[in-house]
Amino acid sequence: MLLTIDIGTSSFKSAIFDYEGKRLSNASFILSSDSGADCSQWLRAFEACCQKLGNMSKVEAVVISGNGPTLVPVLGEPKAGKDGFSVPADKARFWLDRSAVKYQDEVTKLMGGFVDACFFLPKILKIKNEEEALYKKTKTFLGVPEYLAYALTGAARTVFPSDGFDRWFWNDSVLEKLSLDAAKFPPFIRPGEAFGSISSSVAELFGFSKNIPVITGGPDFFSAINGSGVLEPPHVCDRTGSSEGINLCTRNLVLDRRLMSYGHPVKPYWNLSGTINTTGKAIEWCKNFLGINSYDDFFALAKQSKSGSGGLVFVPYLAGERAPIWNPNVRALWRGVSLASGKSEFANSVLEGIGFSIRDVIGVMEANGVQAGQMHVTGRLAGIESLNQIKADITGKQVLEPVNKDTELLGLAITGSCYMKKFASIAEASSVMVKPGKTYEPNPKNASVYNELFLEYKR
Repeated sequence: MLLTIDIGTSSFKSAIFDYEGKRLSNASFILSSDSGADCSQWLRAFEACCQKLGNMSKVEAVVISGNGPTLVPVLGEPKAGKDGFSVPADKARFWLDRSAVKYQDEVTKLMGGFVDACFFLPKILKIKNEEEALYKKTKTFLGVPEYLAYALTGAARTVFPSDGFDRWFWNDSVLEKLSLDAAKFPPFIRPGEAFGSISSSVAELFGFSKNIPVITGGPDFFSAINGSGVLEPPHVCDRTGSSEGINLCTRNLVLDRRLMSYGHPVKPYWNLSGTINTTGKAIEWCKNFLGINSYDDFFALAKQSKSGSGGLVFVPYLAGERAPIWNPNVRALWRGVSLASGKSEFANSVLEGIGFSIRDVIGVMEANGVQAGQMHVTGRLAGIESLNQIKADITGKQVLEPVNKDTELLGLAITGSCYMKKFASIAEASSVMVKPGKTYEPNPKNASVYNELFLEYKR
């Protein structure tokens, strides 16, 4: 059996899978994504999930992924005992944090391509230059899943997802030019490799067997690609959550500074990616803004609106934007507000704004000569039928909703099964474990209204 863990922005998800992809049990825990959140919340969530999942003695491996680029300045060694386990660390610098914007140009120039302030090196430069005492105290800089793996194994490692990620990480030459202490930067490992084995003290604390490997599934989007069944061109993984990742499988590397291109989990393909900052966050914000009690009520309210929301257009730049404009200073807006704009139109326009932002990213991808095909929707919002239909109508793409919507966790089970030699490849494991579900076809009746509103969105 495999224990899979995905640390999201707002929730800590875990599940136990068998080697056929069957989820035997699952547990989740709500997290805080507030600026300056206590990193120990991820350790407490691990404890809570293990208690809910039950007996850990039959677990043969632990596989971890998580959100990013969230930075954790680690201050000391992990400890485990009767009182639980801990790793001293300063507050987390979440992926939404762009306070290091003054350092992004220096990093961008050095790396030969744009590096947004949300990534690791600008944040670390900010700590070095503006929080000198903290920089000196920091033992090592880690990401979110690496922090949990460090607590479990005592091995500090940085996950380098695949070929093509050089711009967003570092090497000895880069660290020297930035006057950063190389000792604070752990060695790299790749998805599917092990951080190490669970320490004896952690195994005793939680009831694991000895020498259980802790494996990286890569970043959360990497695991979602594996678990969505996007194995070949021109399929797209649309990973929903607080943010939204559009991942197109391509045959060749695409170089466009508005996008990210790197090795796909299935060789020899490449992954062309564009991340949209606030999609699920926009829904949460609008729900609260309109005074709606629950998400079910919000989606029911949005369904009362006609397609096109009476001409109301929402641009979801609530925390700046990554793809395709990479500008931390832009802000969201509603355009076309009239006396006919009611709560249902406002709610529906936010869902349509998400669809327009996806179409915007796909348009940039296809402008590079690649074709985007069927979209496999995954994650927290993958089961919202009205939103899936809006995405199909706006993009003109077929949308596939999988049976297992926690594709990050399923993708981790696929990675773990390959590590344990149950399958020869990710593609083979995915073909067995991923089950397709409902398909949404674009409604041609809505094409003209959405084409017109997309031009307004672009304006």
